[in-house]
Parts: sequence; structure tokens; C-alpha cells
Amino acid sequence: MNKAEVYILSGFLGSGKTTLLKSLLKNERLLDRKVAVMMNELGEVSIDSNSVDRDVSLKELLGGCICCSIQDELEAQLQGLLLEEQPEVIYIETTGAAHPVEVLDSILSPLFADKLIIKGIVTTVDGTRWQDRKSLSPQLQQLILEQVRHADFIIINKADELKEIEQAKITYEIQSINPKARCLLTTFSQVSIDQIRTLSVSFKEESQHIHLHLTTFVYQFKHVISQTRFEAFLRGLPDKIYRIKGYVKFDYSEQPYLFQFSYGMPLYMKEYMNLPLNLVFIGEDIDWQVIQDQLSSLEKIK
Repeated sequence: MNKAEVYILSGFLGSGKTTLLKSLLKNERLLDRKVAVMMNELGEVSIDSNSVDRDVSLKELLGGCICCSIQDELEAQLQGLLLEEQPEVIYIETTGAAHPVEVLDSILSPLFADKLIIKGIVTTVDGTRWQDRKSLSPQLQQLILEQVRHADFIIINKADELKEIEQAKITYEIQSINPKARCLLTTFSQVSIDQIRTLSVSFKEESQHIHLHLTTFVYQFKHVISQTRFEAFLRGLPDKIYRIKGYVKFDYSEQPYLFQFSYGMPLYMKEYMNLPLNLVFIGEDIDWQVIQDQLSSLEKIK
């Protein structure tokens, strides 16, 4: 089974995510790829699902944010899509309140993370709202900054409503927050699908390149390991590894443990069935080759 490409569409309310999605789906139809869409709305009624044509597999996630309250539903829907539809590409349109790190964490279940290629986070920014962001609450200002900081591609919308000097100022401000992302001034989220498709944030074994964006890495254990040595590995991790989750099997146990790691705190929960021993990482400015080598050394019998 080929891996499905995943694109996360992020951005504050009204910034142009749905317009971007419609444009991308139009281009995908020309490429004749099998596409699926997951749309997350905070309310109980979908507002944007009529933007998606009937020939595209659509899963709607209503009544909560995939960051927190409906993670389990997201995992079930995504697993269903992969098994039943086997799409080549999945677009996930998040709510305006979604934090990119939390979204990635929700998507990457250790049960199927090795069946996905996370291509990138595309964040849309309303240029006029960016100018007036200081009028928002401190929490919303911080959310917009985080959506920009963790993006791989930033679309600054409503450029036609901005003077040239304003366009230059906004572009400078956004690029100073996230100098690693591509940044594009647009009207109506007009962007070439070729630019979007060249994104890549997933670690590949054959690449020695150190990725500089928010990146993901999946490691699959083939053997049991020592918990003592595993915890020594955790203590030596870089600060910018934000999340780890998956299944590990220790040399004293018949069954694996569900393992979660967030803000430096490890959590273990015993499982009662054998599950794939995948470990999923999310981090920033990480050389995943080093992490892979360290994990491989844990499996070597001492």
C-alpha cells in the first residue's frame, strides 16, 4: 500500500482556508489523483462541506477541535479513510482555533503513522486582520503567531486590499517570525499546486539533510528493549522534541506499553494485545538521523 500524502490547512477564522481547499481540489482533479478531505468545524453543523464535490471522499469532524476534544474521532475517521478509500492525498482543514503542533499530534496515530507522508502545514493569514491583530485578545494573538511560526508555507491573503508599503511590512513581519517558510502574497488564496506539492516535512531514512521546520519521524521497533536504557535516551532528548507517542515493549513484559511524552513528561499505560511497535515523534530543528541511530542502539543486545 502506497503512503498517503497529508496536507494540513491552518489559519485563523476567515483567512481563506476553504477558498484554498477548493482551488487545490480543482487542481487535483486535473491530476486525476484520488483525494480525501477531512473538515473540522467547532459547531454541530457543517458550514463548508458544500465546497467539496461528491467525487471526493469527505469526513466531517463536528462539535469540537481535533486538537483536544475529538482526537479519538479523528483517529477513527482517518483509519477508516486509509482502509476503505486508500486515497493518494488527504487535505485536512482545521478550525481557526487549531494549534499546528496539536493537530500533528492528533493525526499521527502510531497505528497508521507509517502509512502517511506529512507533506506540510499551509497557513493562511488575512493580511488586513494581521494589521489589526493587536485588537484581539492576548490568547488569539498568540494563536495566530503560533500558526505562522509552525507553518511550512504561508499565504498572506487579501493583498489587493493592502497598499504596497503595507504588503512589504506584513511580509517582513511574518518572515521575521518564520524565516524558514515560503511566503506568498495572494488574493483569494491563489497559489500554484506545484508549490504546495514540493513541501516535505517527513523524515526520510535516505536523506542526511537536517530539516528546519516542524517535522515528524516514525520509528518501528523490531525487538524488546530495556526500560532503563530507554529512559536514559529520553533524558538526553533535545528540548524541541514536543511530542512522542506510540508502543514500546520492554524485556520484562509479554505485552507492549502505550507510551506518551509531552513537555518532557513520560507516561506509560499497559496494553493487553500486541500492537505495532511504532513510535511517532514531532519536533523542530531536529536531526532525526541522530535519533534513529540512538533508537537502533537500544535494540542491540548488550
